[in-house]
Amino acid sequence: MPSALQLHTGHRRSAPAQPFFGGAGLTLARTHEFCGIARRTLAMMLADRMEGPVFWISPAWAAERLHAEGMVRFADPARFSFFAPHRAEDLLWVMEEALRAGNVPLVIADIPAPPALTPVRRLHLAAEAGAVRTRRHPLGVLLTGQAGGAPGVENRWRLDPAHRPGVPGWLLTRQRARTEPPKSWRLSPGKDGFTTSPETPAAPARADR
Repeated sequence: MPSALQLHTGHRRSAPAQPFFGGAGLTLARTHEFCGIARRTLAMMLADRMEGPVFWISPAWAAERLHAEGMVRFADPARFSFFAPHRAEDLLWVMEEALRAGNVPLVIADIPAPPALTPVRRLHLAAEAGAVRTRRHPLGVLLTGQAGGAPGVENRWRLDPAHRPGVPGWLLTRQRARTEPPKSWRLSPGKDGFTTSPETPAAPARADR
């Protein structure tokens, strides 16, 4: 059996990517970070671009909850299963176990603050182990607040509202990626989903929409 390090380095080289916005891709069998005011919206947009069930993990004590009527414009609520651990240490444990099982394509953890480097590494290894077990390459996403900052994530994306009069839109920024430079796009609804166009970053809006 390969060691954890061998699994980590060898599998990452061959992992496919999930097509994302702006022509970018999210490496599968890895964990990524979404931040910004509209991070939950971005997670639902990603879910809509993928197939299969979605696990959404958030603290039992969190005041904010996803509502089906608000979700439906971005993704099908019927695909989501919600988990609400009562202990902070169980949030990433549930995510880790779901990724290791490898049966759910997208596992999202909406957590109060960015985790440390070691838990992030454990999530990477769990996702890679799940891919080896099932060959389905699960994708992990951490929602970490407006500023983000989780160390060791595969990449970091930020989404903030940037609506114009009568025209909804968002500012999508790739803040960190292993092989790509920072870049921003305007994200707008179109006939076949959301479209992107390059844009210079602007000051984030103040309210999630």
